[in-house]
Amino acid sequence: MAGNREVITGSDFKRMVTGAYSEFLLEYENINELNRRAGADNSGMLGTNILRTMGAAVMPLSDSRDESIGGIARRVASAAVLGARGNAGVVLSQLFRGIAKGLFGKYSATSSEFGKAFQYGILYGQRVLPEEPERPIITAARAVAKGAYHAVRANLPISEILTAAVAAGEKSMSENPMIHAGTQIMIVFLQGCLKGLDGNFVSPVLNFSSTFKSRQPLPNPRADIVQPYCLTFLVENSKADSGEVEKMLQEGSSFVVVERSGMMLHIHLHTARPGSVIEQAVGLGALHDVKIINMSESHALAAVRSVLMPVAVLAIAESQEWAERLQKSGATVIVEGDRTASPSVGELINAAHSDIAASYVMLSNSCSLRLVLQQVKRILGNRVELVQSTSSEEQQEAMRVFGIGRPAKENAERMREVLMKLRK
Repeated sequence: MAGNREVITGSDFKRMVTGAYSEFLLEYENINELNRRAGADNSGMLGTNILRTMGAAVMPLSDSRDESIGGIARRVASAAVLGARGNAGVVLSQLFRGIAKGLFGKYSATSSEFGKAFQYGILYGQRVLPEEPERPIITAARAVAKGAYHAVRANLPISEILTAAVAAGEKSMSENPMIHAGTQIMIVFLQGCLKGLDGNFVSPVLNFSSTFKSRQPLPNPRADIVQPYCLTFLVENSKADSGEVEKMLQEGSSFVVVERSGMMLHIHLHTARPGSVIEQAVGLGALHDVKIINMSESHALAAVRSVLMPVAVLAIAESQEWAERLQKSGATVIVEGDRTASPSVGELINAAHSDIAASYVMLSNSCSLRLVLQQVKRILGNRVELVQSTSSEEQQEAMRVFGIGRPAKENAERMREVLMKLRK
């Protein structure tokens, strides 16, 4: 065991994650097709949701100055958690979250340490679905973790650990006569990590060239950039115009709110680079009460400072027509999305963090969004209550019993009761 002195660096981990993204670029349509053959509810978009989740995960790597494997793993995990789309995307994001937990505080890692971190990631992925029968992606994850166990114990190089994991996953899939897209996701992920570690992968940049052929428009990862840090601070004795300040801070940030109170500016925004925002703001006046919160962490976001109403419905609408119907029924905040185009966790958090209401009832329109909403709930805690409808028609029925004068929890209970009766 003492013979292997391999050290895995932050650069190695970057290549692994980039390799996994590149592999999904090549295989996501095949995963979609496997899902369509299985007659899944999300109409075969499983591969696209995974690809967009991976796109969000890799984007922070392009300009990261952190060279530690622990720091890079945490950046990737934070982006994946907020950029997760669809149920499988949430499982993948939790895999990254567990890996980051296992590598926390490490500048580099041994093969054994990284192998154990990967197994920790499998545990996090399993915990997302504790109340139901195992899904194929979790079954496959268990198989690869078991396959890699002896390689980790033997302190083999990470390439051999990954090779053993891939072999275990392929064996598990060959033993199952029903090839499932969820199993294929884990195989593609591992193969991409292995290719990335060896440097034997096609750069994702090349895949956006005119020579790359795809049957569908290729998702651009720039559209999935997330802003994982919630930054709030005060600026004293500032004569700057609040509108101009808000406009200045919008570049590189999302959800920017600047309010004036006398000579005091209250600034609240979401960004990927809080240090750059502070640097921009130092010339506005004296800065006070600077708070930076990683929004991917559980219950990280406190209640907003001032709101327009005590409770509101945040509904996911499949079209502009349904958005208008839901608004007429009493929904206040609408996010576009359905089973074929899942909104990201970050999009829903931004919507719920818009200072419109103190609490929200989140109303879905597809079972393929269930884990996405649960991840939002994990982050926002008691500020949101979930109502899992499975269609636009169910949403309208649920809205009939919503009352602005009732707390979010009571509204959610009434809406769930209506849906239960409707499904009998």
